[in-house]
Amino acid sequence: MEKRKLSFWEIWNMSFGFLGIQMGFALQNANASRILQIFGADVHELSWFWIIAPLMGLIVQPIIGHYSDKTWGKFGRRKPFFLVGAVLASVGLILMPQANIFISVLPALWVGAGMLMIMDASFNIAMEPFRALVGDNLRTDQRTAGFSIQTSLIGFGAVIGSALPYILTKYFGVPNSTVPGSVPLNLTLSFIIGAAVLIGSILVTLFTTKEYSPEELAKFEDPQNEVIVDSEEKSKITDIFTDFAKMPVTMRQLSWVQFFSWFGLFGMWVFTTPAIAHHIYGLPLEDTSSQQYQDAGDWVGILFGVYNLVSAIVALFFLPYIAKKIGRKATHSLSLIIGGIGLISIYFMPNEDWVVLPMILIGVAWASILAMPYAILAGSITPKKMGVYMGIFNFFVVIPQIVNALIGGPIVKYLYNGDAIYALVTSGVSFLIAAALVFKVKDVDDVSQKS
Repeated sequence: MEKRKLSFWEIWNMSFGFLGIQMGFALQNANASRILQIFGADVHELSWFWIIAPLMGLIVQPIIGHYSDKTWGKFGRRKPFFLVGAVLASVGLILMPQANIFISVLPALWVGAGMLMIMDASFNIAMEPFRALVGDNLRTDQRTAGFSIQTSLIGFGAVIGSALPYILTKYFGVPNSTVPGSVPLNLTLSFIIGAAVLIGSILVTLFTTKEYSPEELAKFEDPQNEVIVDSEEKSKITDIFTDFAKMPVTMRQLSWVQFFSWFGLFGMWVFTTPAIAHHIYGLPLEDTSSQQYQDAGDWVGILFGVYNLVSAIVALFFLPYIAKKIGRKATHSLSLIIGGIGLISIYFMPNEDWVVLPMILIGVAWASILAMPYAILAGSITPKKMGVYMGIFNFFVVIPQIVNALIGGPIVKYLYNGDAIYALVTSGVSFLIAAALVFKVKDVDDVSQKS
């Protein structure tokens, strides 16, 4: 018994919710540091506020993965988690830039940090069940294409989210100026629009995608199985720790690649706005409210949109083809090298327009980071454990971010004298280390070996 081969549009609809998730995620990545600085955070404190995001992933994703593996009802297996996560994330998106309306109760900075926590926990509730759904529904020979289509939708959503504040100001006349302590109107409207798109895109997936039942998945794994009759019916949440200890060898090997990849990404997300404002625009380190600072912040949104657009194009049109020709490992390593060079080269760019070039290179790496590790991993996981292992795999996404959150701020303050551009160079070096570690990974069903 074999899974049905899905058409391009069936895979597209199955992954469409990621468009909204990543639009919201991109708004957060491009603007959270800016918003927190507006509310009073110093540059060296930013990584400490951002630690909320990976902590939520560390706690939430394995638990959600565990329970989504055990859930089956009239709404499906993974779908209930998509909807709950989307609703909660939308609340965080709407309220974060408007945190100063709660100033009579709590300082705006702390309310903003709280909304950041709600957003990231909610994105995590939705994200890993989505990745598990791809593993559930696709045959081995379609997984690279499936994760690549998912990555392309992530890219398109991120382009829209990253560029939206700039577009609202430049083409619709929404002001990006503000008084100290308040978020510009273009940012506030962008977050509200992002919340609406998130809900809408999740609904597309909910209404167009059918899930396989646990019984069907069991038959795909072992055609002699008639029903699922084993001890998993009585499994406990603490089984996550047992599953962690028994993780596949491929996952252990990928963990180091993921560590250095996501250590670098976190540094880029946290420190790009202050780095561009100071190193490229020449603004004082303490400037967080001038018109030039707001312009720099809007331009960072465009830059993030560039790397996400590139990732969407690369994932949709190039990654599956290249991986089939040279293998997933070589594809991923090459992509990380290109991204590392891009991050390091930002230091040498003469003005803000030239920074587009490094972002193109970073986009190649981002496309591969979102697709190749998951395509490699899915082949080494039993379908009955797809959700929980996708959640556990997220440990190696969030732990490096936590490490960077703890040490990144002090490094920028004491080693780099407050100049965040060197944090981006460090991120580039981290990418290059990840590229070297890829070759230690065993890909058990690399499509290049089956062609």
